[in-house]
Amino acid sequence: MSPLSLALILILMSTAVAFVASRTKALSLVGGRVHELHSLPGHYGLYALVWCLLPALLVLAIWIAIGPAIVDGIIVDRLHEADPTIGADRLGLILNDVRNYVSGNLVSEDIDPALAKTGEAYRSLLLTGLWGTFVASVAVALAGAFFAFSRIRPDMRARNKVERVVWLIMVACSLVAVLVTVGIVLSLVFEAGRFFAKVSPLEFLFGLHWSPQMAMRADQVASEGSFGAVPLFAGTLLITFIAMLVAVPVGLLSAVYMTQYADHRVRSLAKPMLEILAGVPTVVYGFFAALVVAPWIRDTGGLLGLSVASESALAAGLVMGVMIIPFMSSLSDDALTAVPQSMRDGSYALGATRAETIRSVLIPAALPGIVGAFLLSVSRAIGETMIVVMAAGLAANLTANPLEAVTTVTVQIATLLVGDQEFDSAKTLAAFALGLVLFIVTLSLNVIALRVVRKYREQYD
Repeated sequence: MSPLSLALILILMSTAVAFVASRTKALSLVGGRVHELHSLPGHYGLYALVWCLLPALLVLAIWIAIGPAIVDGIIVDRLHEADPTIGADRLGLILNDVRNYVSGNLVSEDIDPALAKTGEAYRSLLLTGLWGTFVASVAVALAGAFFAFSRIRPDMRARNKVERVVWLIMVACSLVAVLVTVGIVLSLVFEAGRFFAKVSPLEFLFGLHWSPQMAMRADQVASEGSFGAVPLFAGTLLITFIAMLVAVPVGLLSAVYMTQYADHRVRSLAKPMLEILAGVPTVVYGFFAALVVAPWIRDTGGLLGLSVASESALAAGLVMGVMIIPFMSSLSDDALTAVPQSMRDGSYALGATRAETIRSVLIPAALPGIVGAFLLSVSRAIGETMIVVMAAGLAANLTANPLEAVTTVTVQIATLLVGDQEFDSAKTLAAFALGLVLFIVTLSLNVIALRVVRKYREQYD
């Protein structure tokens, strides 16, 4: 068993003992009369649990975060002392070989004795650090438990202290979410800035030809590449538009039917069956689009004398619309159900029919939720990749004809980052520029949604 696993087990055992002991002490101090305690007995146990568990976990987290880096630094210093002329690139390769040796991933039969010696030193330092962390974490856990146990008093505000810790944990979790979002945005902006240093933003945003393949020699065709992203934006909008033509009416009308017309037995059967579509993997939709829908559209178009590509925007859009129906239907269903019954009753009392009530009262009142469902569906369609790869292809064609092959922004991002890539070429950095544009578009949709929701919420609340 590794030292960290052993430390975690001992910490959990100490925590359990501290919880029970502190709770028992609180009860014994008042002779079992719980009403004389400031807080519930469990709060005193939780107070000891917090002091025992959190500091010990913090010690373990610190080692996991910086321990390997410390060991790497010591090994690098020793390698420098042994050979001061060694370069940084060579140091990186040796350190990587040492890690592989320690983890058992070095499969070479003839291992350099110097590498083996360095690897054993690395393993020794790593084990020393792990055992040191084990001792420190267990000691901190025991010290925290003893400190908390010694402070147990009937008038101690244990509940307030525990709730304060819980509040701090929730704030920390919120900060993690915010910082991750900020990190994603900054990484996109930084890498996109590197791309725009190589390619003009005007060419990227308004260029009509997309061919990011960089030639190896200057005399090859398109040696500089073409990074006009308009065909990608057009393909994304075309497929999203087709998908919304399918998902919005079908999803909204199915939600209206299930909330206003269907009886309980039909609703209990139809709603789960409809939502099963949301659990189908997108690759399955892609197979269905490529093997069933696309050939059917091509054959039907041939019978009508139309020229239909084997991979078309129409095939991808139709199947994507079917995939998005559960999102639109389920969220619209929730929005319609949340409308107060008093508004329906008032409409019926004025003589309105069911259809008039739905059209003039129910849908306007639920419009904020319906708009949210629509925008979530649009975001889902914009971010879809597998269906487009398998049914619409990779051709960056600038066309409004749904019978031709097109591609989308997400497909190109996935294509550009496949395999081992160097992040110094415009071809790879173009993926971050596309991601930044996609982020800005999604953010704009969210801002529009907030304004629409705010406007109609004031009217119907």
